[in-house]
Amino acid sequence: MCVSAATVDLSTQANIDQIKTNHVHLNWNVDFERQIIWGNVVLDLVSLVDNVDKVILDTSYLDIKSVSLNGDELKYEVAERYASLGAALNISVPAIETAGTKLQLKIEYATTENCTAVQFLTPEQTLGKKHPYLFSQSEPIHGRAMIPCQDSPAIKVTYSASVTSELPVVMSALHTGIEEKGNLKTYNFEQKTTIPSYLIAIAVGNLVSREIGPRSSVWCEPEMIDSAAWEFDDTESFVATGEALLTPYEWGRYDLLVLPPSFPYGGMENPCLTFVTPTLLAGDKSAVNVIAHEIAHSWMGNLVTTNSWRNYWLNEGWTVFIERKILGRLGGEPVRQFEALSGLKSLQESVDLFGKDSLKTVLNPDLRDGADPDDFFSKVPYEKGFNFLYHIEKVVGGPDIFEPYMKAYVENFASKSISTEDWQEFLFQYMKKNHGQAMIEKLNTIDFDAWINKPGMPPVDNEFDTTLTDACIDLAKRWDQARASDDLSQFSSKDVEDFTASQKIVFLERLTDCEPLPHPLIEKMDELYQFTPNHNADLRLRWQQVCLMTSYEPIYPEVVKFVTEQGRMKFVRPLYRQLHEAKNGAQLAVDTYLAHKSFYHPIAAQLIEKDIGLTKA
Repeated sequence: MCVSAATVDLSTQANIDQIKTNHVHLNWNVDFERQIIWGNVVLDLVSLVDNVDKVILDTSYLDIKSVSLNGDELKYEVAERYASLGAALNISVPAIETAGTKLQLKIEYATTENCTAVQFLTPEQTLGKKHPYLFSQSEPIHGRAMIPCQDSPAIKVTYSASVTSELPVVMSALHTGIEEKGNLKTYNFEQKTTIPSYLIAIAVGNLVSREIGPRSSVWCEPEMIDSAAWEFDDTESFVATGEALLTPYEWGRYDLLVLPPSFPYGGMENPCLTFVTPTLLAGDKSAVNVIAHEIAHSWMGNLVTTNSWRNYWLNEGWTVFIERKILGRLGGEPVRQFEALSGLKSLQESVDLFGKDSLKTVLNPDLRDGADPDDFFSKVPYEKGFNFLYHIEKVVGGPDIFEPYMKAYVENFASKSISTEDWQEFLFQYMKKNHGQAMIEKLNTIDFDAWINKPGMPPVDNEFDTTLTDACIDLAKRWDQARASDDLSQFSSKDVEDFTASQKIVFLERLTDCEPLPHPLIEKMDELYQFTPNHNADLRLRWQQVCLMTSYEPIYPEVVKFVTEQGRMKFVRPLYRQLHEAKNGAQLAVDTYLAHKSFYHPIAAQLIEKDIGLTKA
């Protein structure tokens, strides 16, 4: 099935222009032995136009058993798979003559071994080694591999769930009760705030929780509960700061779930229950900025949502902007500026990877012809989006003008899905109403088309305060200038003793901009600064990249260890790529991946295979 170019979201095959889902109810059974979820979904639908005789839903690798309307079975067909978009489920329904007609479909189905949304882990793959585990990851278009649905961010639904399992269940919703069923329990949930399908999430395992704030608990395996509770005990300050910047927190609870190591992202902003990687447990709270990011999603992405993956920057660019506002409020403006500079470096790396003329570097990418949104995942929507908003804030006159607009933006679009055009129209409306025509003239100095539709780095070089980066840059210059010297006595461990973890990371980032360092300098740096044994995951990434650039083979075992003890794509993808490119590293990269393929989440596995040439990019 080809997707109409007129459709709001080019990444769905559902007929979202004719019919809309209002509520989803899940009756699920978790079967660890067969590694499937089975049961049914009940969809509350309403017609948007007259004369509708079919419902088309997104599916991917689902085993559809039956479809019924009011107890009567309906005819249906699962179409051939189309590109990355899965297989459309075409359901014939009795003719619906008028718009606004409600109907309720019940679909009996099961997931399959090819499911890309749910990863089942054996006991050996967990921390405790005693019980199996499963978790879902549906963003961007994997919700259809877990639920037959209108898998588009343009469709926002409430949902409820009853999940029967032998192990505790948590979901991206409020827990409403447990029913005993012999050896099994049924866990009930309800999400009353509308969300897109990619935010319906589940995890099942040997889970325990501990309160860390007035509306927050941390969930994880019991073996890590002490360290997780300590690492994240500042969570409430992030939530409260977000509320002060924007609007009251909508979702009731803000809990955290620390997942097993194969989770492919730093965090996933599932409502009521953010999923996070255990790589954040650095033991010194040096990686908890990710929590500020996920909390910012409570407004940007979850409450105000992009209406298609073409406009993904509305989720992520805004979230990074609010994240850094939160960090600036809590740690001071130099911290926000420091994080912005670090982000600019990661944006440059994404642009270099794709190529400065690549259409994957525009804020509004072209996703026609079944393009896979996963292939466009990079720092572009995050950091180019942030720089766009930062530039606008500067042009209109700074935070005093821009921050009230941020709040009005959330209030205006809460519980809605919007496009870049919607965003821009409201920006101009708000600024004219509150600040007059003179402000519109300021906005008109911005080249919106270049920012949104042109590839490469931002069209404007934002200036950021370098107070916290100057020492990092100076130290990197000293090492770069010492590359031909036999005398390295100018360096000592005191060089970095007052650096934060983030400053050490920026120092290493600057070295990746230099020519590869000679091996004696690498050896001396590690002797003095002790980077190899450091537990901060972001620092390990940058240090290993500096070493791989110069094909420093003593680091190869450490790289293999790092990419096989966790599956966060931010770390494993660049390291696999660089190991594959390093001298004597290509076969090691391939062999390492193949030996550990089952460890990685399906989304990560697909992309790593492209990164190291096992499948076509």
